[in-house]
Amino acid sequence: MPNIKSAKRRMRTSLKAQERNRAAKSRLRTAIKRVLQAGSSDDATARLREAAALIDRAATRRLIHPNRASRFKARLARHVARLAA
Repeated sequence: MPNIKSAKRRMRTSLKAQERNRAAKSRLRTAIKRVLQAGSSDDATARLREAAALIDRAATRRLIHPNRASRFKARLARHVARLAA
């Protein structure tokens, strides 16, 4: 435990950020799973739009690396295209 007042404050803020980041990453993983588990191509396309928005937001906020976000989106788009074919 920190003894210095500013360190205590910093610990509180970092814990809040940690909870917020954990929730956002969990939401992201759930959205990706929903795209992969979609039955029809129409459903997968709609879920892909939601997932892509979450992925972009996570990359903008640096929760995930931008290149990783791009890779996620490309793989999901390829998956949806295979369902449509």
